Amino acid sequence: MSGPYKEEDKVENKMRFPELNNRKPSSSHEKGMALVIVILVLAFLQVVGIVLLTVTGTGPRVAGNIRSQQQAYNGADAGFDTAWTMIEEAFASGNWVRFDGHYLTEPVGIDDPTSDDYFRKLTDRELLDLIDPDEDGLPNIDFVLYCRQLYVRNYDGSFDPRYTFTAFLIDDEAGSAVPDPADCILVCIGTVDSGAHMTTSRIEIELAIQLPGT
Repeated sequence: MSGPYKEEDKVENKMRFPELNNRKPSSSHEKGMALVIVILVLAFLQVVGIVLLTVTGTGPRVAGNIRSQQQAYNGADAGFDTAWTMIEEAFASGNWVRFDGHYLTEPVGIDDPTSDDYFRKLTDRELLDLIDPDEDGLPNIDFVLYCRQLYVRNYDGSFDPRYTFTAFLIDDEAGSAVPDPADCILVCIGTVDSGAHMTTSRIEIELAIQLPGT
């Protein structure tokens, strides 16, 4: 049987209770560490939230750019189909017998690889500005097959002015000692005009004909 309970024993037990349960009172250092961890977690969640908002916001713009690029390529492809049909008909009717006389020759150097104005050194927009600087759909230089040609129709039958193509021929032997009028490069540029922004796409196809006696 235990002895009499003293008040000082009660105080001592209170003092020792945390140690008897293998626990110690939280120190101010531990509380500070917990606060730092909470701040770091909140900062991480904030960064993740900003990234998600950025991705969500840029996703539609990226999709729109890809769609415009595809539409511009479709325009260049439509330009090739139209120009190819026209060239076939010109040869079949006898209006054309070879390609020379139908090449784009302006500005000077447009077909010269050593010139700064060589067509492959110019952007699509620069080429279009050279061909039709006032953007009225009429070329300011000769021998352009199609200039800002409309090809997409609206439901009412009118043409959509946002979609155009431009096509011309380049002499791939220009300036060489042995010119070849039986071949050329057909260049087609498709455009999608979205207000201040224009998306373009270019395709280049080499054409050749079989001349009599060759």
